[in-house]
Amino acid sequence: MAARATTATTLPVSGSPVVALYANATMSTSQASPSTAAATRIGSQRLSDRENTDMAAVSQALVEFANSHRQPAAPGIEVVATPRYQVTLQPDFPIAGPNSVAWVRCRGEEAEEVIREARAIIAGRGLPVYWILDPGTEPADFTDHLARHGVALDSEVAVMVLPIHADLRGPRVEGLEMLDGLADPESFRKADDVNSKAFGSASRSFESQERRRKNQVAAGNRRLLLATVAGEPAGSAGLTLFPPAGAIINAGAVLPKFRGRGIYRAMVAARLEMARAAGAEGLTVWGGEMSAPILARLGFQTVGWRRFYLDTSAV
Repeated sequence: MAARATTATTLPVSGSPVVALYANATMSTSQASPSTAAATRIGSQRLSDRENTDMAAVSQALVEFANSHRQPAAPGIEVVATPRYQVTLQPDFPIAGPNSVAWVRCRGEEAEEVIREARAIIAGRGLPVYWILDPGTEPADFTDHLARHGVALDSEVAVMVLPIHADLRGPRVEGLEMLDGLADPESFRKADDVNSKAFGSASRSFESQERRRKNQVAAGNRRLLLATVAGEPAGSAGLTLFPPAGAIINAGAVLPKFRGRGIYRAMVAARLEMARAAGAEGLTVWGGEMSAPILARLGFQTVGWRRFYLDTSAV
């Protein structure tokens, strides 16, 4: 994996000056729904509602990546992958989501054993996890097994994609700058604090923030935007590149004070430019109740779903 570039240039994205980070970095190549109605509802906004975008054709390769990509091990990310499930742990990011059990594929008579095995892996770590179920989860009644262990449905998201050639435009935002959130500890702290405040979660310690920053830099394919308005932190957004298959956007957040100005859209546009420069097929994202309608208006299309079941047995 090539080292990330340290020189930034400026490109116009969505009508605003945006720092084109990592412009010279090179990347290596990676790797029937019981809830279709819900996923369709989340992503139901179509072309007539979209703002300044054109509908773009979605390749089957991008759809496949969005629906089947599995988190690989990386600096700061522990992965236990078995034929029956995958456990992903990020001790320095102690919330459910980054910590999860997913890709459950077992026979009905093995379901209880799978739950016991996975819980044994996370026991003693003090981490909440999501059991993340997808349309291919087996057995079909796995949710009943989780319920017997006190694990209930927490939320559902739409799996969404945006082709790399999408024409995403946005307004000029006065005073907006996009900075490299991984450049130094202070930049990362500001970006992470924006995320914590926007999502109502506890701020992380400086030590854990710095470990996460160093791990993301070491991974080589991680990007973090810090959006500022007149020098004040306003938003943050993450990107993970897996070219040519695709790029995953996550953790996009704008502080309440700055909402309604087009900053969220500008951060999506900036990440689309980064993915395009890296040679990725397009963007993928899991859109929730708040973000999915916005993403749909920007041109994202729903191609699948995920359900999250909160398990706090190890906390």
